[in-house]
Amino acid sequence: MKKFLVGVTALATALVLTACSGNAGGSAPGGGAVAQGDPAGGPTTTSAPSSTPATSSQTPTPSSSSSSAPKPTSSKPKPKPTPKPAPKPAANAADVPCKAALASPGVSACVDLSALKTWLLQDGKVIYGPVKQLPGKKGYATPTGVFHVSAKVKNYHSKQFDAPMPNSVFFLPGIAFHTGSLSVYSHGCIHLAAAASQKYFTTLQKGDVVQVVA
Repeated sequence: MKKFLVGVTALATALVLTACSGNAGGSAPGGGAVAQGDPAGGPTTTSAPSSTPATSSQTPTPSSSSSSAPKPTSSKPKPKPTPKPAPKPAANAADVPCKAALASPGVSACVDLSALKTWLLQDGKVIYGPVKQLPGKKGYATPTGVFHVSAKVKNYHSKQFDAPMPNSVFFLPGIAFHTGSLSVYSHGCIHLAAAASQKYFTTLQKGDVVQVVA
């Protein structure tokens, strides 16, 4: 009986030691597994570090770049409209000093020697001019008076002065409107610019009045 009590006591002691040592399911110093505990005596669960990197829950905001911004549109300056030339005022017949030419029906011509101007008229109204003219020089003055166109020669050549006289419109023997210098006085003819002499040649006809005033 005494031996039985001693065995039960020994077994109970062994169970208590086993429960307090925390070696249940581990190894004892004799070769069993040992569960690690913290210094306070409580079991510690050690979790291995995760191999998956932590991801941010925030969605990255796309950076604004100059390429995404709207590009300014380059607009070329509009060309300025070309101003229209102001219309020339109509020639006033009151400025024409040739009363006979103004009173003549049909086409006529007026020559103002002192003003160095000439006009073409029709039924008392100015149809061309005034344009510049250059009359005869001293000693070869252009005659004044009322005359009539006597002949027209497109390419006349003066034998007396050996000089060309394009677009000649004669109203006296040897005296005519024709293309000539506007800086050198003539020998009695009426010098006109080329365009003006062409206009006189095509407009004036034989018999039309030509009045020359001083």
